Amino acid sequence: MGNVTGRRTEVVVIGGGYAGVLAANRLTRRDDVAVTLVNARDRFVERVRLHQLVGGSDDAVVDFGDLLAKRVRLVVDTVTEIDAPRRRLVLEKGEPLAYDYLVYAVGSTSGPLEMPGAAEHALPLATLEEAERVRAALGSAPVDAPLVVVGSGPLGIETAAELAELGRRVTLVCGRVLSPYSHESARRTIRRRLESLGVRLLEGTTAVRVTRASVELADGRSMPSAVTIWTAGFAAADLARRSGLSTDADGRLLADETLTSIDDDRIVATGDAASPQGVPLRMSCQAALPLGSHAADTVLQRIAGGTPAGFDRGIAAMCVSLGRRFGVFQFARFDDTAIRLHVPGRLGALLKEEACKSPISQIRAEARRPGTHRWPVKDGRRAERVRAAADGAGRLRESGERPAASAA
Repeated sequence: MGNVTGRRTEVVVIGGGYAGVLAANRLTRRDDVAVTLVNARDRFVERVRLHQLVGGSDDAVVDFGDLLAKRVRLVVDTVTEIDAPRRRLVLEKGEPLAYDYLVYAVGSTSGPLEMPGAAEHALPLATLEEAERVRAALGSAPVDAPLVVVGSGPLGIETAAELAELGRRVTLVCGRVLSPYSHESARRTIRRRLESLGVRLLEGTTAVRVTRASVELADGRSMPSAVTIWTAGFAAADLARRSGLSTDADGRLLADETLTSIDDDRIVATGDAASPQGVPLRMSCQAALPLGSHAADTVLQRIAGGTPAGFDRGIAAMCVSLGRRFGVFQFARFDDTAIRLHVPGRLGALLKEEACKSPISQIRAEARRPGTHRWPVKDGRRAERVRAAADGAGRLRESGERPAASAA
């Protein structure tokens, strides 16, 4: 395709995660579009493998040269501000970067460490650098030292299992329930596997304080801990909020059904950083792929003068590894609600490994042949949930309470 004006359209993607890289590759469908990817690191981070980095079975990185289309220019820097009125980005080290369209794919970080002592004594595990710090701390701790993992989502479960399989003494503080996403049948499988690895599970209680050598619990117990690993939730990066763009309560960029910012039709959100119609998808690399390709398509449609389609894709599974030889592949409805069906054991581990490899394969395929990525899962209940969210926000406004969205 070509631009009748002869002018190249400058599209900048902020963030080199699963959604951002897929979007950048897909944008090269038009030969009159110049695509720049701005990322803080010179390597792609496989966040789904950070627990393996901690355990020493994988380095969790891929060279961008193996993933990016040749026409995508990589700028290794950090965006400190989006100057939307002037369509430019302020960079930490380099000169300001102008754009015609912006894809906001900044991803997510560790949740805030607001619990007493957590910021000083707990080690979060949401980024490459954090995982490297955890690995270094474990390397300095005696093999038989007690370890505590706080948070029983997929990352917490996988980290606890990875370390327990290496012979470490691990306690997993689960909160209300182990693996809250999972169906109870899969949860029982996960529980049995963790216990067989020697992981001590603390369900129905939460951490309330972290010290240098312990984790104090809401039920009054104090668990000794030489290294406390924090996996209790992710948070959206706060660049949009700091730049004066409208976000939801969790800091994701508020967008319409096409993933376009409600403030500026030159900005399109994707991945963990997007809140389409105030109803975001679960933070995951599985959600990142359809969001990434749709964001690129929205930009390309706008460049062509067309009308972008509304986003209606869904995700229908979640998988966890429980050591290197056991996993659980949890099936779900297309609206991401877990069902009883799950695949445990060695086959579950193989499916989990395939789920880790598949996004990389899809990104590479998009680099070779932009526009080929397809996501067949359609969420038939998304419109219903969007209406329910809008009704809820309306009731909050009528009551005088603050709605979930905020304009920074």
